[in-house]
Amino acid sequence: DLMEKFAEYGFNKSHSAAYALVAYQTAWLKAHHPAEFMAATLSSEMADTDKVQLFWNDCAQNGIAFLPPDINRSAYRFTPVDSKTIRYGLGAIKGTGESAIGAILRAREAGGDFADLFDFCKRIDKRVVNRRVIEALVRAGAFDSSDDHRARLLASVGVALEAAEQAERDALQSGLFDHPGSDAPVTAHYIEVPRWSERERLFNEKQALGFFLSGHPYNEYRAELLAFVRRPLAGLEAGKDSALLAGIVLATRTQMTRRGKMVFVVLDDGTAQQEVAVFNEVFEAERGKIKVDEVLVVEGKVQRDDFSGGLRVVADRLMTLAEARGRFAKALRVAMNGEASRAGAAAEKLRTLLAPYRNGPCPVRVRYRNDEAECELPLGETWRVRLDDELLAGLQQWLQAENVEVVYL
Repeated sequence: DLMEKFAEYGFNKSHSAAYALVAYQTAWLKAHHPAEFMAATLSSEMADTDKVQLFWNDCAQNGIAFLPPDINRSAYRFTPVDSKTIRYGLGAIKGTGESAIGAILRAREAGGDFADLFDFCKRIDKRVVNRRVIEALVRAGAFDSSDDHRARLLASVGVALEAAEQAERDALQSGLFDHPGSDAPVTAHYIEVPRWSERERLFNEKQALGFFLSGHPYNEYRAELLAFVRRPLAGLEAGKDSALLAGIVLATRTQMTRRGKMVFVVLDDGTAQQEVAVFNEVFEAERGKIKVDEVLVVEGKVQRDDFSGGLRVVADRLMTLAEARGRFAKALRVAMNGEASRAGAAAEKLRTLLAPYRNGPCPVRVRYRNDEAECELPLGETWRVRLDDELLAGLQQWLQAENVEVVYL
């Protein structure tokens, strides 16, 4: 009765009417001008990467595409390109700031597009646009339109800045007997380093933007995980039996209960995000497996949550990807030919790569082929291995990816 009486006046009705009007107006804008409305909404929250990601997810669900940040095309804020496309704003890159982006835009307006990193460093105001700003732009992919080798660009930022500063010093100095054009221009070269893997590229991107824009690190493992994780997070359904689910750990939070510490883990597999409740007993036994930005495989109960209307997942067991491979894989198959195996060098190389991961759960089979015959040799029980990423990467680097296979069937 008290609640009913309070409801008659507790929330001002004019306030309700104003909210209803604003809700109608914004719904109309989102329906008829989606890119313009969402670009403005994103621009109003550029400093909060969590909200930027929230609105970015909303755009993806409503068919709005994003063009990446670009030093030659982006403005400070998010800008609509057409009714279904938004260009990412440079101001939403962490570590930049309005004054630095303003200086970049003025240099671009005065001299046209930037040709490359060296041209960029030569033309911008280095009192405002410092090394930290340029590195953030590289990590975000803002130079990709001129050079998509982000690892090389990041390694060369210092060289490019030094070359630009040297050119400015030379321009301010001249000798009594100097002739016009007699000085050779300052030349500088990129520092050559290996390209980033997709995983390295995405995590550097996340460092600059707060989330994964151009892809998702789970994609690297998706095909393999489908061998035993049958449903993506977007396809989870409540059931009585235990279910397997997997994703990249985005975040964790803890809560104290009467039974001890309870942890909530947010998983993301690129199709959806799902919070998983890990009670004290499981957490204390397996806490070392919960690592942000790493794959986590969860065996647990998926239940309907009447309070939120969604799903509630309670973990019974946690597994790293290596542990899940060990549980579900039938074998690790390595293919080698006679040329690679000549003089026994390959056997010694294989021994060296496998040795640190011995005494694991997975048997190893070597498929050997020479000019006369082909066979598959099972290694002994003492050469069972742990299927860590490092082992697979080492074998793939040596023998190429197609010759290294984790067999699940």
